[in-house]
Amino acid sequence: MRFRACIALLLYVSACATSAPSPRESAARDPRLANLQRAATLPWMDGGRCAVQEASEPWPVLAERCYQALDHDRLEFHDLTGRCAIASAGAAAMGLGVCVLAAPELVVGAVVVAGVVVVGFAIKEALDAYELSRRGRPEVRPVPETRPAPEVKPVPEVKPVPETNPAPQKPSPKKRPKPEPRGPDFPPLEPPEVTERDRPRCEPIPKPHAGKDDAHNECADQFPPNRYPGMDVLVGGVSFDALQVGVRVLWEIKTHRFDTYPDFIQKREVEKELKQLRKQHDAAAACGYGFVVGVSTEEHKEALEFQAPELKIVVTGCKR
Repeated sequence: MRFRACIALLLYVSACATSAPSPRESAARDPRLANLQRAATLPWMDGGRCAVQEASEPWPVLAERCYQALDHDRLEFHDLTGRCAIASAGAAAMGLGVCVLAAPELVVGAVVVAGVVVVGFAIKEALDAYELSRRGRPEVRPVPETRPAPEVKPVPEVKPVPETNPAPQKPSPKKRPKPEPRGPDFPPLEPPEVTERDRPRCEPIPKPHAGKDDAHNECADQFPPNRYPGMDVLVGGVSFDALQVGVRVLWEIKTHRFDTYPDFIQKREVEKELKQLRKQHDAAAACGYGFVVGVSTEEHKEALEFQAPELKIVVTGCKR
C-alpha cells in the first residue's frame, strides 16, 4: 500500500515540475505566432488588422500584402546587405522597402522605427488568444437546443384518378437546315472558342524546390528575396527559382564554381545554360515579368554576358 502511494506521489511531483513551453519555443513551432510577434514590433495604421489576417502566410507574403498598412512616417528602411539595391534596380521606392522588410532573417538596423511602438490592438488580441490557449483553458461549447418531435398525423386516403388519354400533338414544322458557307470569302458564323489551355498561365504557381541542393535553395530564398521561401514558382509553364518580393521579377540562381572548370567545360556549360535562360527570359517577358540571373562569380557573369548581352545578370556571392 505504501509502495503504491509513493509511486502516485512521484508521478504528481514530476507532472508539476514539467514546465510549459516558453513563448519562444511556441513561436518556433507555430509560424503564425512568430509572424504576429514580429509584426508587434512595427507601427501600424490599422491596428495590425492586416497582419493578423495574413499571419498564416509566410512572412515575405505578409510583408508584401500589408506594407501599405504600416505607419511610414515612423519607419526607415536600410539595405545593409546590398541585396535589395541590386534586385530592385529601376523599381519604385516601395520595392526597396518591401524587399528589406520581407527578408526572412531579421537584420539589426535594417528597419528603424521612430518613437515607442505600441502593439496594435488586433495583434494584441491575437497574442492574448494564443496565451489563453497555451494555458489550456477549456473551450465552452453551447449545448444544442432540443426540440420535441413533431406530431405524426395519419395520411389521408388517396382515391385513384381516372385515366385519360393524352391529346394528340400537332406536328411541328420541320426546321430548314442552315446553308453552309461556300467560297473563301464567306466569313465564319461563330468565332473559334479559346480554351484555357491556349492561354499562357501567367499566374505564379508555387511548388517545392526541384533540386536537393541546400546551398542553392538557401541562396534562392534569401538573395532576391523569394516571395515563397522554400518554393520554386511556375510562370507560363516554365519553372523559376524565385519570385522577388514586391516586384514582378523572376529569378534563376546558379551557385556552381564556374571559375574552377576547364575552358572546354566552361564553353559547354554556357551553351547548355543559355538554352534554359533564353527560354525562361521569353516566358517571363510574355507574362509581363522581369528576369534576372544570379551567379556566384564574376567569371561566370562575364561568360554569359559575352554570349547573351540581352540578359540581366548579377553576382550574388553565394557559395556552394
